[in-house]
Amino acid sequence: MASVKIVLRKNMKKKDGTIPLALRISENYKTNYVWLGQYVFEKDWDDINGKAKRTHPYSKMLNNFLMKKVTEVNDIYLNTERRISPKQIKQKLKGPNGFKSFFAVASDHIQNKYDNGVFSVAKSQLSILYNVEEFIKLKNSRSKSKVIKEINKRRLKRISDARRSQYHWMDGVEYFKNNKTLTFRDIDESFIKKYKTFCFSYLNQKPRTITNQLIFIRTLFNIAIKEGVIAEKYYPFAGDKEKIRIAEGNKIGLNIEEIEKIESLDLEKFTTIWHTHNIWLFSFYFAGMRISDVIKLKWSDFKDNRLYYVMEKNGKPLSLKTPDKARIIIDYYRPDKKINNGYLFPFLREVDQTQAEQIYTRTKSTTKLLNKYLKRIAKLCGIDKTLSNHIARHSFGNIAGDRIHPLMLQKLYRHSDLKTTLNYQANFIHRDADDALDSVINF
Repeated sequence: MASVKIVLRKNMKKKDGTIPLALRISENYKTNYVWLGQYVFEKDWDDINGKAKRTHPYSKMLNNFLMKKVTEVNDIYLNTERRISPKQIKQKLKGPNGFKSFFAVASDHIQNKYDNGVFSVAKSQLSILYNVEEFIKLKNSRSKSKVIKEINKRRLKRISDARRSQYHWMDGVEYFKNNKTLTFRDIDESFIKKYKTFCFSYLNQKPRTITNQLIFIRTLFNIAIKEGVIAEKYYPFAGDKEKIRIAEGNKIGLNIEEIEKIESLDLEKFTTIWHTHNIWLFSFYFAGMRISDVIKLKWSDFKDNRLYYVMEKNGKPLSLKTPDKARIIIDYYRPDKKINNGYLFPFLREVDQTQAEQIYTRTKSTTKLLNKYLKRIAKLCGIDKTLSNHIARHSFGNIAGDRIHPLMLQKLYRHSDLKTTLNYQANFIHRDADDALDSVINF
């Protein structure tokens, strides 16, 4: 817990000789001062006990006021579940005016994600900040096509600079820490409605992408309210205000015949398309295991003919028997066990395993590469559905249909809530609806 004391700021003496009093909050070599609006002469101040001497004409009244301020700080500490910094205490004492920079709070949040190794979330949230900045800079007097062209130009420049190591996406975080062009009070219901229109019209984003951005803004508001940055009455998502509705698109997986076509492909060994073929099928054989998790699998994850791994998305452990078809794929890579630096598949063998960000970057670029080759595989198999990494998960759900009990599917998918499994699997169970339709049409 921080050290709290009323101090005399002697270096800020006024012309009349009085000195301002401040509440000093110190912890881990970090100190913040809260001005109390009270001034005393040095001769009337007890520096050791932090209170006014009896020689002060209103010593009793002043000391009661000062004691209340100290008690207020202690109450904030005792009533806050998570750790709170002296800076946050200062903000709570000042009161929630809502004029703190939205970007500053957001960049601190993203920095925390980055420091905890959650790179995918940090990077996507930084992209949202750039979108918000583009929105508040928008001038309706300019042509829409020109604005879109300039937005894309700035985005492509960031990508190009990153490839040439002239820009790291955490440079963007530092930039937004000092950006004061948007406060929480600026973000009201009207702001959000206009921002949604901007995302759809200028950024060409789909409903789910827009929803994800609103969820991020809502998260930052909740943080700001907890930290005393803004009062709850300004929360734009409360009551009858803006409602966040998660739009769900159709999830379409492959059927058994299409899976068999992929399995029967005869590809040249150790080519990129051959690796893509193996990784996609491997994902499908393990109940639609996420491709990012498949790429990172190590030989040490396999014991006693079982796979033991922790899903990166939610940190949940899973153990599954290795299917015979998956074992055949594993055997392809056994001779390269040492060359691949402990990894089952070869795409991460050159990365420094102590560098989490490097692993993330290589995994992401590999995922893009695999998606590119999956399009070729779909063409070779005559599959007219979109074939991507994530479709392996949808395909497992499609074939499972209602043949596997939802509780077992929940375990295979590693969903925290059975409701999530039921909603997901509802995309692939059509028999009852089809029968109902037939009963009316085929009279």
